[in-house]
Amino acid sequence: MLPWLDPDTPFPPVEQARKDPDGLLAAGADLSVERLLAAYRQGIFPWFSAGQPILWWSPDPRMVLPTAGFRRHRSLRQRLARGGFDFRLDTAFVEVLRACAAPRATQPGTWIVPEMQAAYQRLHAAGHAHSAEVWIDGQLAGGLYGVAIGAMFYGESMFSRHTDASKMALALLCVGLAQQGCRLIDCQMQTPHLASLGAYPIARPDFLREVERAVMQPAMNWNWEAEAMRDVLR
Repeated sequence: MLPWLDPDTPFPPVEQARKDPDGLLAAGADLSVERLLAAYRQGIFPWFSAGQPILWWSPDPRMVLPTAGFRRHRSLRQRLARGGFDFRLDTAFVEVLRACAAPRATQPGTWIVPEMQAAYQRLHAAGHAHSAEVWIDGQLAGGLYGVAIGAMFYGESMFSRHTDASKMALALLCVGLAQQGCRLIDCQMQTPHLASLGAYPIARPDFLREVERAVMQPAMNWNWEAEAMRDVLR
């Protein structure tokens, strides 16, 4: 039986997560700021669709992207060097969140259901959820959002309205995070797209050791601008 969590029930050990489907750990509880922060600190995240209860996951292996290992393919380097865009943080968090939740041609549904959107807006208000944005001609062209605890960043979702805009946001975010001591971005699930950008799977125990170290570090500063990452544009 899948463990059912009441609001005051702690998470079971992640070693109890199912192998099929990979990483399914528990159901229930709530999406309060306190519950979400407790989950991320233990390498657990929520993921469910409309009509389902809240489901909690901790897959093994875990997909991670080293902030110093992002692969800037030639076309992306050229696009970054060409300029003509602005890189911003947290200026349009709700718009980024809603864009990530919008249906896509290859994925008509979404796991970023209204309850999840409300939960991450609360995390943003608490200073733990952030958006990285690329703006072109005054319009939001692409970006991503995720959760930060200490020197750990947990990527949640990304979107593009212009070619490579989400990759540009991720490339610049990686440089800024690396400068502040963040070594890994949690990518949660394995996908070929993430692998093409330099992400790779690691065993859950290794991931949890990194999380334990990182979340104990001082909180990162989120008031930096693109000029601080100028080296990535060369």
